[in-house]
Amino acid sequence: MAFFYYFCRQMNRLITILGPTASGKTELAAHLAAVTDGEIISADSRQVYRRMDIGTGKDLADYKVGDRLIPYHMIDIREPGTKYNLFEYQQDFLKAYKDITERDRQPILCGGTGLYIESVLKGYALSPVPQNPELRSRLEGKSLEELTTILIGLKKQTGTTMHNTTDVDTAQRAIRAIEIEEHNLHTPMPKRQFPPIPYIIIGVDIDREHRREKITRRLKARLDEGMVEEIEGLLNSGIKAEDLIYYGLEYKYVTEYVIGKTSREEMFRQLEIAIHQFAKRQMTWFRGMERRGFCIHWINAQLPMEEKIGNIKSILNERQDGRKSNK
Repeated sequence: MAFFYYFCRQMNRLITILGPTASGKTELAAHLAAVTDGEIISADSRQVYRRMDIGTGKDLADYKVGDRLIPYHMIDIREPGTKYNLFEYQQDFLKAYKDITERDRQPILCGGTGLYIESVLKGYALSPVPQNPELRSRLEGKSLEELTTILIGLKKQTGTTMHNTTDVDTAQRAIRAIEIEEHNLHTPMPKRQFPPIPYIIIGVDIDREHRREKITRRLKARLDEGMVEEIEGLLNSGIKAEDLIYYGLEYKYVTEYVIGKTSREEMFRQLEIAIHQFAKRQMTWFRGMERRGFCIHWINAQLPMEEKIGNIKSILNERQDGRKSNK
């Protein structure tokens, strides 16, 4: 492993491991970090929140390889109930990346939030958008369908496109998206530059049926591990139900069950469907990245770990020899 450890380190090259939920990307990233003296930067939009552990699938045990605990960043950095945006992620990512490379360690970006990943690899130039209480007051009470229509109209004016359906997953998300588009339309701000970062992307490819089986099995396990109790604890600590619902998926459906809107059986059925749909959207995003010019090297999720690491080594050797396109 000495060669590709040296190659990536010399270039400060960011190894990115992406894949849909339940593909095993975190475990792969941890094993890769163990042989490259690496540290992991999370690219998950919900794992930034403290005390939201089971529902976000932090699976911190995956960061232990043998007797070694792999260092990780961008997990447990915000309080639940707050809103974390793309601009903040970029700034926090840069701090972590600089810290890791300055200590001569290998940075490994790992996660399934495609927008976060693309924003740092492509170097989106973003500016912070403050909250607009007056706008929020006007939008309060509108249906999700009405908010979606407003958002689409604004994006046509600003020339942007819907990132994916998570823009309108809940009314709160839609209102925040409208807030951003309104701000950009009427109060354009100079965009902050994001430095170019050399990278290589490894995609974990898991076939649809295996992915579906793992998602269902994992959902049952997380409910058995106390996901309902975790969300009850968050609610009892004073976090509003609507704030948890804002985070979507597990926090949306389990919160609705806890507050009595749905039965446990209905919660499980709806959540299972939603996670399957989410995984499909993730793959749609990653395929879209390829169409937008990103070179993703896919490896089979069901290969033994040693073989996956060997495949990554071969990919890096090919890149060094100039047989693959690279940023």
